[in-house]
Amino acid sequence: MDFAESAEHRDLRAAVAAIASGFGPQYYAQHAAERTPCDELWTKLGEAGFIGVNIPAEYGGGGGGLTELALVCEELGAQGTPLLLLVVSAAISAEVITRFGTDGQRATWLPGLAAGTTKIVFAITEPDAGSNTHRLSTTATRDGDGWVLRGTKYYISGVDEAQALLVVARTGPASSATAESQKQGRNEAPLSLFIVPADSPGLQRHVLPVDLLLPEKQFTLHFDDVRVGPEALVGQEGDGFRQVFQGLNPERITGAAQCVGIARYVLGAAARYARERQVWDAPIGTHQGVAHPLARAKIDTELAALMIRQACWQHDHGEPAGESANMAKYAAAEAAIAAADAAMQTHGGNGFATEYGLLPYWASARLLRVAPVNREMILNYVAQHSLGLPRSY
Repeated sequence: MDFAESAEHRDLRAAVAAIASGFGPQYYAQHAAERTPCDELWTKLGEAGFIGVNIPAEYGGGGGGLTELALVCEELGAQGTPLLLLVVSAAISAEVITRFGTDGQRATWLPGLAAGTTKIVFAITEPDAGSNTHRLSTTATRDGDGWVLRGTKYYISGVDEAQALLVVARTGPASSATAESQKQGRNEAPLSLFIVPADSPGLQRHVLPVDLLLPEKQFTLHFDDVRVGPEALVGQEGDGFRQVFQGLNPERITGAAQCVGIARYVLGAAARYARERQVWDAPIGTHQGVAHPLARAKIDTELAALMIRQACWQHDHGEPAGESANMAKYAAAEAAIAAADAAMQTHGGNGFATEYGLLPYWASARLLRVAPVNREMILNYVAQHSLGLPRSY
């Protein structure tokens, strides 16, 4: 494995930074406070080809891999402009459609995703299922040559910005589990994925009030007899479980990259403040009580970045990336929270002042400790799969 950044990757970082720095943390903080999308930044990134950097060139994308998309996510965070929907639309939806979609689905959706003119959000979470994908209750029932979707989804990001949703639904009872699932000892009800237009009749959305300072809104969705045609089914019926996990690794990796970017941004802001702020005739950064938490957070951030590179390399080379993706997500979220907390502590009371704008980044980091998978489930995964301990749930 070679994790060294190439000249092309350094150029990619610089190009993303040049665009994002033209907007900056004040732009992000304003949109976070107003709960409004960062459309202008998204459009600029799309025009430059960075939204679809991981989409095949034949569909208008950059022809890169997850490594390149993670660099984009990290650099946006480092410039104080993290975009959550990149993790959802580019990392999950684009990856799943590219790998499992039909030729028609790729031709229909990938060019818009690559250009940044189309967003497809991921709808998997449900009120009564939590992290247990096996308990999903949203169903898709055959109706002629199409399907009818019924059920509820919860905490779905950016529905108001999206043209379509990638919906996970049950398509049969447990007795109809695929042969491959039964062979692996899993007799859960088969899942399938559907691309559902956001304006479909019967699809109701309601803003889910949250106290997070984020530009992206959260929604509860109700599928009341939402009808879709056969072209909505992604890949093979009943293959949704495998498709979902193909998308979850990129989601975790790019979420981790966003955390590393956030950590880089807040540590930079804190270091500047600690160099300039004087209380007892010396910069406060000379005091170890200020310097050491920042230094520890810097070390943890760089360690998380290394794990992200490993996870990206494995994913892009077709190797199993579940362990490294989960570890990267865990390490990066912890590093980002520690960095944001140390940055706010360095600023003292100013850490809460709108002028310094640190709170939205703490909120983003804190969210990414819980989503898209919480750290407790990651610890369960590592205990079971990496250490061979008995399953605890």
